[in-house]
Amino acid sequence: MKAKYRTRRRENRFGIILAAIVVLLLTFVVSVRSIDLLRQVRENETRIEQLQSEMAKEEQRSTEIDEFVKETQTRKYIEDVARQKLGLVYPGEIIFEKESN
Repeated sequence: MKAKYRTRRRENRFGIILAAIVVLLLTFVVSVRSIDLLRQVRENETRIEQLQSEMAKEEQRSTEIDEFVKETQTRKYIEDVARQKLGLVYPGEIIFEKESN
């Protein structure tokens, strides 16, 4: 009877030790994986901040482009371009130019 008791006790110890090793191993694997996931989260947060910054810049640029489009469609802008780049004038308008010496 004592021999069976000792054998069972050894088996129980071995089972407990084996279970403890498995639990420790799983804890280690989960810890390593969680550290990697935390690193990825930080990288993703940094990337999100960069993309939000780029998005704000592009929205500002889009606003500037819209304002430029509105400005170029005005009569005053068209007249200024026609005068400066094409040298056009209204009929009867006299243009004085500086004489170069």
